[in-house]
Amino acid sequence: MLGFLFNERECKELSYMLRKELDEMLLDLSDNRLDAEVRQAISKRYRTVFRMYARIASPKELSRYARNHRIIPM
Repeated sequence: MLGFLFNERECKELSYMLRKELDEMLLDLSDNRLDAEVRQAISKRYRTVFRMYARIASPKELSRYARNHRIIPM
C-alpha cells in the first residue's frame, strides 16, 4: 500500500482528473459498438478509478458516478 500527501490544490486536481476519466469511461460503456471483452476491460478499470475517487469525494458527488449494472451490461 502506498500513501500520498496532497495539498488542497493537488487534491482538487486529482479529483478533476478522476472525474474526467470516469466520464470518459461511462461514455465508452454506453457505446454499443464495442465488443463485450473491451467493455468488460473498461468496466474493471472503471471500478478501480471509482474506488480511488471514492476516497476523496463526498457521497453526493460520488452518487453521480455510481453505475447500475442492469442498465449498462458488461
